[in-house]
Amino acid sequence: MPRSRCPLPALPILRWLPRYSLAWLPLDLLAGLAVGLTTVPQALAYAELAGLPLQYGLYSSFMGCFVYCFLGTAKDVTLGPTAIMSLLVSSYASHEPVHAVLLAFLSGCIQLAMGLLHLGFLLDFISFPVIKGFTSAASITISFNQIKNILGLQGIPRQFFLQVYETLRRIGETRAGDAVLGLSCLAALAGLRAVRSQVPRAGPAESLAVRISHLIVWISGTARNALVVLFAGLVAYSFQVLGSQPFRLTGSIPQGLPPFRPPRFSLAAPNGTVPFQSMVQVGAAALQGLLFQPQHLLSASQNGYRIDPNQELLAVGVANVLGSFVSSYPITGSFGRTAVNAQSGVCTPAGGLVTGALVLLSLAYLTSLFYYIPKAALAAVIISAVVPMFDAGIFRTLWRVKKLDLVPLCVTFLLCFWEVQYGIVAGVLVSGILLLYSIARPPIKVSEGAVLLVQPGSSLHFPAVEHLRDCVCSRALAASPPRSVVLDCCHVSSIDYTAVLGLAELLQELRRHGLSLAFCGLKDSVLQVLLSADLEGFQHFPSWEEAGEALGCSPRVG
Repeated sequence: MPRSRCPLPALPILRWLPRYSLAWLPLDLLAGLAVGLTTVPQALAYAELAGLPLQYGLYSSFMGCFVYCFLGTAKDVTLGPTAIMSLLVSSYASHEPVHAVLLAFLSGCIQLAMGLLHLGFLLDFISFPVIKGFTSAASITISFNQIKNILGLQGIPRQFFLQVYETLRRIGETRAGDAVLGLSCLAALAGLRAVRSQVPRAGPAESLAVRISHLIVWISGTARNALVVLFAGLVAYSFQVLGSQPFRLTGSIPQGLPPFRPPRFSLAAPNGTVPFQSMVQVGAAALQGLLFQPQHLLSASQNGYRIDPNQELLAVGVANVLGSFVSSYPITGSFGRTAVNAQSGVCTPAGGLVTGALVLLSLAYLTSLFYYIPKAALAAVIISAVVPMFDAGIFRTLWRVKKLDLVPLCVTFLLCFWEVQYGIVAGVLVSGILLLYSIARPPIKVSEGAVLLVQPGSSLHFPAVEHLRDCVCSRALAASPPRSVVLDCCHVSSIDYTAVLGLAELLQELRRHGLSLAFCGLKDSVLQVLLSADLEGFQHFPSWEEAGEALGCSPRVG
């Protein structure tokens, strides 16, 4: 679908719906079906990861599809539960769906407010190293969280380090059936992924048999989650018929659509009622993690789309608010399902309508079949989805490109093993400190000659003015004899009042030592600020050569 640089209308659907072509319909239907076959088994698995009854994964998987069709700006994105979001929710939900549904409502309201107030630019302060550290650590955390289901262990704590300890301590309690099935499912998922990625598309000149075989491979690879879960369910059902059951099963899932009702703002407890304020306080850390969660915008932009972050915040905010009325926990854009959507050739966001309809049909008619799905198979689906998120090469790349970027990466990566949201916030803070340091200590090039030519490498703001003064004074006065200074401001595009005061003090200090300070290369905006300040002894010239001549010195510098 062609992209436009025109401003977005109030409803992004109005950009593409009037131009909708019937030629796009088969591709949208196929993509929606492919994403739906991926969504249903993942929804069940992610609800398990979030510590919620499995039906809540399905409850969370359809509203976002419908809302994004009307409000989304990228044709490939699909909204729904994700592994990382489920991990964040698990720290707050504590097996209590009321908390998770309220969290969806609150996070949606804040995302809506951010979109309406055009605060999407705040997401620009989440640097790429922070994102990579966060997703890589989450990949390891989520994968290890599912080892207990692969091995058939129960009663393993949620905290990562305790998980590792308890899993290793109790590894002798592994259930052979779950382990064999879980590892087999992992191998099957990896094999289907590899086959699909290595088989090229069949060209129109190929024979019908070749094109059909390619289509079968493509469908098998795309719907690999559904196929593996279906196969595992059939195996478990066969054992049930034979009178033995070596696997831990999903169990009964209520059939039917969720009721449409507002989220509950209080919770009945054995010793009274938990009020709204207490529920919000308990979920403050998890809500913080949700707000800093950049996954949705990454999903929207990973296929090269220029998106409006404010409109995307509105879309996901509306999806979360409306989703909370159908018992959804917080949702966002999915890396994996967005990639499936793009590879399936989707043309418009209308593909999401098909995905949402497929989830509703599953809730209405198929939940009785989910009883026999082994938990080991769902664990394999989760591990298969999150392992590609781990990027070991980013450490080597940053070491080669810019070693300082390893600091926020490592801080985020390590702290995310303690709590994901703490890792994100710490990484953002470290990135902010490094950014402020670069502003406070801009590169300053000093060339010596008959005059001292000083060239700041960036704009001058208040944290940098003392550094500039010390640099200029130390070099000008240490020279023998002391030298006047030409300040070349060709790279200075902005300046604040504190920096102006610092320059005034620099002028006075040099004058006390019988030296002069001249400015050159001033941009109009900076020149107007300095002229308005009415600095005593202020003089400026178009070039540093003219400035040097005006100071009565040779302009040549070494």
